[in-house]
Amino acid sequence: MTIKRVALHIVDHIEEYICAFLLGAFVLLLFVQIILRQFFAYSIPWGEEVATYMFVWFAYLGAVVAAKMSAHNRVTFQFRFFPPIVKKVTESIADLLWVAFNLYFTWLSYEFVFNRMNLFWRSQTTGIPMKYFFMVLPVAFLLMSLRILWNNYLIWFKHVELVDPESQELEAIKRQGAEARDSVVEGA
Repeated sequence: MTIKRVALHIVDHIEEYICAFLLGAFVLLLFVQIILRQFFAYSIPWGEEVATYMFVWFAYLGAVVAAKMSAHNRVTFQFRFFPPIVKKVTESIADLLWVAFNLYFTWLSYEFVFNRMNLFWRSQTTGIPMKYFFMVLPVAFLLMSLRILWNNYLIWFKHVELVDPESQELEAIKRQGAEARDSVVEGA
């Protein structure tokens, strides 16, 4: 792979890499906390607070990853009775409403974090300004909006059919079950 392709791959999956790091870090930190408490009667003073902030960042960036994968929950049963274009148009309208909400929330949270938040609010144990922890709000909602718009671009202009990963997994399980059933029937 060329350097350009590697860089594009990293940028395209940056939220996933950050989520993986955050998950590993806060689980390890909490594990160390448990070991220290149980065996050494000691705990890291800032451990639980930092683990909580990492979990919050993990959750919001995880929502971005879910938006990228088109894995957010939707009610789509009613579309089985309509032509596929109806599903495509109504989901796109719903996505645009979602993006409008996200952008409004991005603006509100940016306004709060950078213009209204008290500059002296600091984390109790680390002393880090709280705006660095709250910055996940405008970042995550903006990234989520970009991922939703990108997915709609892929659907409308590149004619890519985005399928929820759970649906793909269920189809694979059904295929495996059918193949196993067929092999049992053939063997009988």
